[in-house]
Amino acid sequence: MAILIDEKKRVLVQGITGREGRARTKLMREYGTNVVAGVTPGKAGQTVLGVPVFDTPEEAVKALGKIDISVLFVPAAGVKEAAISAIDAGIKLTVLVPDRVPVWDAMEIAAAAKTNGATFLGPNTLGVLSPGKGVVGMIGGRAESARQWFKPGVPKGVGVISRSGGMASSTGYYLGQAGVRISTIAHIGGDAVLGIRIPDAALMFEADPLTEAIVIFGEIGSSQEEELAQLIRDRKVTKPVIAYIGGKAAREGTRFSHAGAIIEGGRGTHAGKVEALREAGATVVDAFGELPEAAVEILKAMKGQSLMSEADKNAVWNTGVTRIEPNRVAVRGYDIAELMGQVSFGAAVYLILTSDLPSPAVARLMDGILVSSIDHGATPPSALAARTTASTGAPLSAAVAAGIMSINRHHGGAIEDCARQLKAIADRATRESISIEEAATHTLAEMRETGERMSGFGHRVHTRDPRTTRLFELAREAGVDGVHIKAARAVEKSFADAKKALPINVDGAIGAILADLGLNPAAFNGIFMIARTPGLIAHVIEEQTREKPMRRIDPVRHGYDGPPPRTITNDEVRNLKK
Repeated sequence: MAILIDEKKRVLVQGITGREGRARTKLMREYGTNVVAGVTPGKAGQTVLGVPVFDTPEEAVKALGKIDISVLFVPAAGVKEAAISAIDAGIKLTVLVPDRVPVWDAMEIAAAAKTNGATFLGPNTLGVLSPGKGVVGMIGGRAESARQWFKPGVPKGVGVISRSGGMASSTGYYLGQAGVRISTIAHIGGDAVLGIRIPDAALMFEADPLTEAIVIFGEIGSSQEEELAQLIRDRKVTKPVIAYIGGKAAREGTRFSHAGAIIEGGRGTHAGKVEALREAGATVVDAFGELPEAAVEILKAMKGQSLMSEADKNAVWNTGVTRIEPNRVAVRGYDIAELMGQVSFGAAVYLILTSDLPSPAVARLMDGILVSSIDHGATPPSALAARTTASTGAPLSAAVAAGIMSINRHHGGAIEDCARQLKAIADRATRESISIEEAATHTLAEMRETGERMSGFGHRVHTRDPRTTRLFELAREAGVDGVHIKAARAVEKSFADAKKALPINVDGAIGAILADLGLNPAAFNGIFMIARTPGLIAHVIEEQTREKPMRRIDPVRHGYDGPPPRTITNDEVRNLKK
């Protein structure tokens, strides 16, 4: 876990068509943030970096469903209207990046958020970043630098809260250099009126099982640090707190960098904050450079899991897929030795692609998908390419690679293409407030006019693909029946109504099911390759052992001399499950 942002949160960018919005959308997407939509009034129908643009947050939510976070890159004068429109659309977290937002506007945003059970970060914030999971705003500047600077909190990390944008990044960077992992960096903003304040963020970190300590970059002004001290005294924050307070030399009435960093009426002094935190039990350092080492010492004393090994500390890049240590090989955190004999291959594929183990029913469904594509006959391009290469005397690896390389848009690619087309139909039904059947009919009519083909439907041999029927049975057993499967049924019905029977084929079924499982469409063709590889190996070995080298392979005229038709028996099923 982390706080505020992770890889699953669905993010909307308001002001996406502007220079700043476009640049920060690029950062967020490249870092892995799930940016699903953008908003610029009057620009609906456009796309920015592949992200659909709408006129209002309400229209985006209506078309795409729940959106978790909206981040604003709009002029200060437009922040209030943009933020309240996101809040009214049901978006529960709004990140207000712009500075110079009028205080009265921020107060109205706060009132709207309270009324709607929402919250906001900022104004005047660089946003929030959970290393290895997602970023909202502009922390890190570029995805590459953000990955290098901020070390993911696996298995645990420290949470960073900063009132300064620049020092939020600096704190995260120097903690990483000291070998400290980070769960989330939150820049709460430097204005006088804020949404999420230091005490609020501290309570979030307290509740986060991934976070085992909290690092604070505080400043003079306001009472946030004093309120945190009270939370510590009240045992509402029990995790170690390590803090630095900026502005020691500031005089009363002098603003220290930010609108909210000012001592007034003797309140919010550096000495007062330091005293309150220390008396509550927090560690407060006198110089910023001492902050990382203080965190390291506390983590060592508590035997924390946020400290990196020397190898991780010196790493110049990270992977979230696998970890190799002496006597241990792990994927997505699970020891492979423990998985062996406990989970099926389909479940393992699901795990390595999603980071989660599936339910038993979804595991059976994944197994079914892999089995359904293990072989498509001797005539498809992948089999012919593999056999032809094998007949030249090429080794197994080269021949199988030739078969794999033939899997692309027109062979195997229908899985991904179909999933995207089905999503477009489902989105259209929502956007235009029509039934999914109407959306399918309208879409197919437009495709006929432009000569575009609907992927995943029809078959050169089967009038009703038996694999498709079985896959949908397994999907029902797993409770998988989302918008993509519904769109597939609607397309099939539309073809039938037009007196053009084109039933969904196995590629279309796999695409619809994988999409409803929530897997990344970019992996769909890869899943087909995984399934297809054993069949290609069988074809290559048969070619090498049964046929003459350099033969001319007829792509159509071939017979079959393998075992006769067989039915798997109940005893065989029971034995396989033992």
